[in-house]
Amino acid sequence: MTNQITAILCLGTACILQAQTFTTLATFDGANGANPYAAALVQGTDGNFYGTTSRGGAYQDGTIFKITPSGELTTLHSFSGSDGFFPTAALFLASDGNFYGTTTQGGAYKNGTVFRFTPDGVLTVLHSFDDTDGRQPAAPLIQGTDGILYGTTSEGGSGTAPVQYGWGTIFKIALDGTFTSLYSFFISGGVLEGIGPYGVIQAKNGSFYGTTAGGGLNDGTLFKMTPAGVVTTIYSFGTNAENTNSGVIQGADGKLYGTSFNGSALGSVFSFTPGGTVALLHSFDGTDGDTPFGVIQASNGSFYGVTLNSTNGYGTIYEIDAAGAFSTEHRFNGAIDGASPWAPLLEATDGYLYGTTYEGGAHNHGTVFKLSVGLAPSVKPVPASGSIGTPVMILGTQLSGATSVGFNGVAADFTAVSATEITTVVPAGASSGKIEVVTPAGRLYSVLSPFQVLP
Repeated sequence: MTNQITAILCLGTACILQAQTFTTLATFDGANGANPYAAALVQGTDGNFYGTTSRGGAYQDGTIFKITPSGELTTLHSFSGSDGFFPTAALFLASDGNFYGTTTQGGAYKNGTVFRFTPDGVLTVLHSFDDTDGRQPAAPLIQGTDGILYGTTSEGGSGTAPVQYGWGTIFKIALDGTFTSLYSFFISGGVLEGIGPYGVIQAKNGSFYGTTAGGGLNDGTLFKMTPAGVVTTIYSFGTNAENTNSGVIQGADGKLYGTSFNGSALGSVFSFTPGGTVALLHSFDGTDGDTPFGVIQASNGSFYGVTLNSTNGYGTIYEIDAAGAFSTEHRFNGAIDGASPWAPLLEATDGYLYGTTYEGGAHNHGTVFKLSVGLAPSVKPVPASGSIGTPVMILGTQLSGATSVGFNGVAADFTAVSATEITTVVPAGASSGKIEVVTPAGRLYSVLSPFQVLP
């Protein structure tokens, strides 16, 4: 099903005259998956997009799927319980070329799993949570600069009495499955430190940052974890921003950005300095959306996000800049193009924004869509950091016939594997900055994902 919408928008505090083209790429029908929850899409080395649905598939326990930019959807794996079920987090493409993810339930102890999924469709359970090391991992994994994967569980954990544990954990897991529990959130002296952590990011300063849905002033917290595993609460949410539900990202300006789904309005978008100084950028009132879930920063510098609901009941896509200038880019229509978008967007290297809705579409099981907002094609490095000599995959969509690759102006040897992948290594003398790929069609840059050269 395809639905294209071109609009002229003048909403909120910003007036924008621009054509947006919205396309519904596919609808879920239950057999091929149902209800993609909070899982953003991820771009693979083949130029296609990969994701999970929380339900549906052969056993009704969720799926892993692939979809082409033109909308051809293929179910790659149906979860059956023993390998986990109810996946709610995005897949992560790691430096070894495999996807890694989590399920909130199932596995050996029925508390959720961490799994590896290869490009040729082989799923391996790397870890089953047993509650003492956490349960219900609901957030996406990341890969740290050390090459290890980091994540959180929304419940579980353990420690020494009389402190009460069980409110969620932070963990790390190597690509070979070696698992380490790093931290368990707790109650001490009647004070709830944090509850329900939703993922972590590693900032440019090397520390990890994340949010909890409760704790602190009972409205959630922003926390920091050092590489050594020391956790500190650096902000407790209050009236204007409550119940953070989707973690944070780091913007190009070094600030952290995120959303809350409660507070004095119907959710908000906020920013932080890494030290914990908060600024409220936008409060939703229903007409412009209700219950936002995560933001991304696009290559044009603007932030884009979705709201689960809106005045018409189906949700929105919005744009906001670092100063708070806001516009609504699309309003969902339920059965026509989907309802309840419940996952962050993805800016792909073809310049489109891609996403999913939890419900709506022809079968009311959700949709996959893309939106054009005038972004230019780009390239993306995997991993996004590394020392001299580190192997790097460069993802793109127009890489055929590439003639040169540079790391912040330093030329690198490379192999053009396909139109969507180049392999290279970080060259001697490289410094942190943009990657440039020169092709017969023009120059492509890693505007969205500058490469960080490590010592």
